[in-house]
Amino acid sequence: MSAAENKSKRWHFNKQLDVSVLVQLVFLATLIVGTWVNLQNQFSVMQHDITRLLETQRQFQHRIEELSRVSISYEYRLRVIEKKLPDADIGKDGAM
Repeated sequence: MSAAENKSKRWHFNKQLDVSVLVQLVFLATLIVGTWVNLQNQFSVMQHDITRLLETQRQFQHRIEELSRVSISYEYRLRVIEKKLPDADIGKDGAM
């Protein structure tokens, strides 16, 4: 195989760049960077929202626990009253 035949079978790249190709490459790079910055901003906003959501969830959980504690306390009080109710002299002296 001669050098001329070997050279003709290889790929050749044209190293000249048109201005339009250069402008397209710069525009594409600008779009990529702009998209990256936009995604970073959206992630930041989402992180802030998730942090606030978790804090609200903690506050809600605390309120639920407090309501549960008060509810149990009232339930015990009601049971004590119900146990003492048959022993009370309500209506036994014929006042009804």
